[in-house]
Amino acid sequence: MIGEVYNMPPQPPVAENTRQLPAGSITFGVEYRDVDPASLSATYADNAAYLAELHEKSPEGGFSDSGVSIHVCDTEDGHEYVRFDIFDDDPHYHYIHPTAPGAQIVNNVVAYDTVALGDMLTWTLERLRTRLPAMLEEAGAAELARRLDTDRVAAALDEVQALAEHAQAAFRAADSR
Repeated sequence: MIGEVYNMPPQPPVAENTRQLPAGSITFGVEYRDVDPASLSATYADNAAYLAELHEKSPEGGFSDSGVSIHVCDTEDGHEYVRFDIFDDDPHYHYIHPTAPGAQIVNNVVAYDTVALGDMLTWTLERLRTRLPAMLEEAGAAELARRLDTDRVAAALDEVQALAEHAQAAFRAADSR
């Protein structure tokens, strides 16, 4: 397994902040996220093990960041397999493996190196265009990867890019005020 393994799911997308873009067997979600310790603690408040892991692995003062998230989900069952958190301070991405009910969650969080790899949004869109089947397989979704409709994915990615760039620009403009 690559990255840091968490035994808890990532914080779910906020439905009213997420634009869903169906692309055949997968659906992309584009969301601007503002994550803070209080919202994370509230997400996991009903699961003592998740809350303990959150506090154990969080930096001093808790995890706070903001930026665009791009979610890659199975259209049929809604399971999120891959997520790109294009955050300002701690950009990273996730492989979120499916598990049986009651089984331990496997959520691989991989840090993104902006020095070596450049702008994460550009990198993310290139990965989605060229490496999505392999990334889905890494997340345990080989069957979903085989069912991808590359034409529908390509068409949706143009809109994903436009929405993500717009969200980044809007929130950067708001931050500069």
